[in-house]
Amino acid sequence: MPEARSWQVREWLRHRLSRGRREFDRVRGRGLREWNRVRARVRREWRRTPREQQRTWQLVAVSAATGLVVAVVSVLVAGPWDAGQRTAERARAADGRAPGDGRDGGSGEPAPSAAPVLAALGARSAPRSPDSGADAVPPPTGAGLADTLEPLLDDPALGDERSVAVMDVTSGQQVFGAKAGTATIPASTIKLATGAAALSALGPDHRIRTSVVAGAGKDDIVLVGGGDPTLTARAVKGDDHPAALRQLADDTARALKKRGAGPYRLGYDTSLYSGAKLHPIGPNENLSPVVPLMADEGRKDDSDHGPAPRAEDPAADAAAAFASMLRDRGVEVKDEPRSHKAAKGARTVASVRSQPLSSLVERMLTTSDNDIAEALSRQTALAAGRSASFEGGAKAVTQRLRKLGLPLGGARIADGSGLDRADHVSAGLLAQVLVRAADRDHPELRSLLTGLPVAGFSGTLRTRYAQDAVGRGVVRAKTGTLTGVNSLAGSVVDADGRLLVFAYLTNGTTDANGAQRALDRMASALANCGCR
Repeated sequence: MPEARSWQVREWLRHRLSRGRREFDRVRGRGLREWNRVRARVRREWRRTPREQQRTWQLVAVSAATGLVVAVVSVLVAGPWDAGQRTAERARAADGRAPGDGRDGGSGEPAPSAAPVLAALGARSAPRSPDSGADAVPPPTGAGLADTLEPLLDDPALGDERSVAVMDVTSGQQVFGAKAGTATIPASTIKLATGAAALSALGPDHRIRTSVVAGAGKDDIVLVGGGDPTLTARAVKGDDHPAALRQLADDTARALKKRGAGPYRLGYDTSLYSGAKLHPIGPNENLSPVVPLMADEGRKDDSDHGPAPRAEDPAADAAAAFASMLRDRGVEVKDEPRSHKAAKGARTVASVRSQPLSSLVERMLTTSDNDIAEALSRQTALAAGRSASFEGGAKAVTQRLRKLGLPLGGARIADGSGLDRADHVSAGLLAQVLVRAADRDHPELRSLLTGLPVAGFSGTLRTRYAQDAVGRGVVRAKTGTLTGVNSLAGSVVDADGRLLVFAYLTNGTTDANGAQRALDRMASALANCGCR
């Protein structure tokens, strides 16, 4: 029994020490960020101050640092802490008493509260009242951001061509720029523009339909592609999943069995799209031939994102898989499926719909999905009454961005995915896209923010940002990579709690890994900076 009791005590102590360490690290991180902000401010003032006053500034800096240390120590001493909350506060909350409610000897005044981290989201569209506290979180200044970012921009890994923009979401104003209006090759960050155009044209709730319709003959049916690249032939579970070819086969078999005829001949219709099927870069593991009918993006392995071997004819493969599913469900299908255009107004036998467009945009941004990007470009073209081709999609996306009031100076959009090096946009344009997405007047664009990968945790940023990097879990950004091109565009909450958006585009890089690290440092610098 004494040994068991001793073991319990040791485990209890180990548990408490572990929690204490985590809380210390959290508070220390906040303290370091505040220290960096104070240090940057003092450095700027030092440069502007006459020599005879610099000794006074030295005393100010020392006092600020001393006060910071005292504050951190006071927070730690005020414990004990449990999962980020003082245990005394938790007990008081459980007892139903709030600080200052008159029952615990308080003053009766409400306790001060921190400004919400995302208080700036959409605030630009809301009227401010004198008592709203909208300015309680001050914006960074251009000089402060210049002190922080310009030394990082000197990194030779960033190549010889750069376009940089940082914007304050609350005011909608650019607070730092370096050739922000210069159009350069954006790589995959152009997907932000593609997503904005599609969401604006079709709305976040739009779903893409894949149908089976009656053919010309009594026993003819046609599988009609609607342009859903996420249609899957794999088994799915739950309610929130891509449109399933198996479900379409279930519904089609049920409808055909009621007719009692057969055997059936299956055709497939890919007439929704026009123009070239292959991207200008040619056959590539990053993108299937762009057709309106495909299953699992034409992937020939079990992957669901990233490079993979692709089918030469995704539509024919999808139709063959569908025919096999019908046979498994007792429907006789003779011969192999053939390409056949459905009659206009043909009766629908069965259909399935994709996830909402907002979900497709999120998936596109998180995993940098080129197939979804090219599909959304064509859906935008169809909504605009243009041909669903590379050219029609590019024109429709450009037109829609212009309607959103975005700066298109020097911009040229050639595709939806950013694989085409003919694409040219500015950092200012991409930053403005993100500002629109945060604007409460444009709720249809919100998935442009929610789909951004989280630094160190998800999507294309999962393996970037070291465990102790300041930007880890704070930076959210779309990545872009081509040979000689590296880019990053996203959002970050700075050390003062201000929501900023940024776009960093670099061309002429020779070390992709070095360029990525340099871009990540620039994004982390915003997270670590009050920059006033």
